[in-house]
Amino acid sequence: MNTIATARPNEVRRDKAAPLRIAMLTTFYPPYSFGGDAIGVQRLAQAFAARGCEVTVINDEDAFFTLSQADPAPPTPTPGIEVIGLRSRFGAASNLLTHQLGRPVVHARRLHELLAPGAQDIIWFNNVSLVGGPGLLAYGDALKVYEAHEHWLVCPTHVLWRHDREVCTGRECLRCVASYKRPPQLWRYTGLLQRELRHVDLFIAKSQFSRDKHAEFGFPREMAVVPYFLPDPEPVPDHETASPHERPYFLFVGRLERIKGVQDLIPAFAAYPDADLIVIGGGEYEAELRAQAQGNPRVKFTGKLSPDELSRYYRHAVALLTPSLCYETFGIILIEAFRQGTPVIARALGPFPEIVGQGGGLLFSTPEELTAAMGRLQHEPGLRDRLALSASESFRASWSETAVMEDYVRTLRGAALAKGDHDVVAALERL
Repeated sequence: MNTIATARPNEVRRDKAAPLRIAMLTTFYPPYSFGGDAIGVQRLAQAFAARGCEVTVINDEDAFFTLSQADPAPPTPTPGIEVIGLRSRFGAASNLLTHQLGRPVVHARRLHELLAPGAQDIIWFNNVSLVGGPGLLAYGDALKVYEAHEHWLVCPTHVLWRHDREVCTGRECLRCVASYKRPPQLWRYTGLLQRELRHVDLFIAKSQFSRDKHAEFGFPREMAVVPYFLPDPEPVPDHETASPHERPYFLFVGRLERIKGVQDLIPAFAAYPDADLIVIGGGEYEAELRAQAQGNPRVKFTGKLSPDELSRYYRHAVALLTPSLCYETFGIILIEAFRQGTPVIARALGPFPEIVGQGGGLLFSTPEELTAAMGRLQHEPGLRDRLALSASESFRASWSETAVMEDYVRTLRGAALAKGDHDVVAALERL
């Protein structure tokens, strides 16, 4: 591993039996968040806290309120986790300064205090686009990890979705950003990001696909691959027997945005009478989807559901449909289905073939292949049962908390050894 940052003096950790101190930096963190990456950071913080670590999560509440008028209830405290929400009287102006200058401005002093030399053992950068940008990577002297939940390191829009209409196959960044009606980030043309990368000891991608895309678009550092995880499976409640829907159904779960591809599912159910489509979630594209489905009684929208209700819909579905049109970095929704023993039918794009290739689903590229896969899962004797079993086995082996936390500890230990931080190595070995 190519490590540039120097090791801290041994005297920084005076008590070798002290808990590992981890600071996680992220723009969004529940409840001040929108997508799955923030929930992934929360699960990671909770998993390390449950193993005896002292975790500090630093998020930018200004960013949330810049994009939302909601005022969610404060989060429920979790033992071992301190959440510090950065908020200022400047609001959106604070985020605009960071977005344009590529470094913390309004919250710079507070961040320097929280990440002061010796204050943390691991500094873990997640989505830092608005909490500090690339300039944040120089803060502190701990073992530094950058986890790429999005493609922000190589893409100003984070998602490699060019001109808001197609997957990106080559850089047209200024025109693309203009199509999103966003101001260009001039720091991306100054070499700032490349200079600040030297401060990071370990980069983590969420899939082999995402790691390869980073390399394809010029990211100069090696990346380890550690996937998302979910809590280990729990027994199905004894009282649950009935399906939540009166007919066989396929399921979509997620944000209702154009890039998620639900508009490609709705026509399939105009010509597929054997099952319904249940769409769970909400978002800015919901009105258009409801209008598209008007007059088709086989397409049902539920809005957002509680975790318990959602689990029940997963367990009784023929399969989860994942038709995303963009390059996801992973696909948490697939392993949510696998955790419930539910097969998936996923578009053959991005990391989905990588996940489905471990067992538990089918792939499609065309409308005809989608309809054929639905028919096979619903009518081919034994196929759904075999894929359901494979989904459960794959989840336990590859994406359960137990399995993935072992990957994290092993990967962090390798980075700490390369840096020469033997106190962190010893603390990791005690987890």
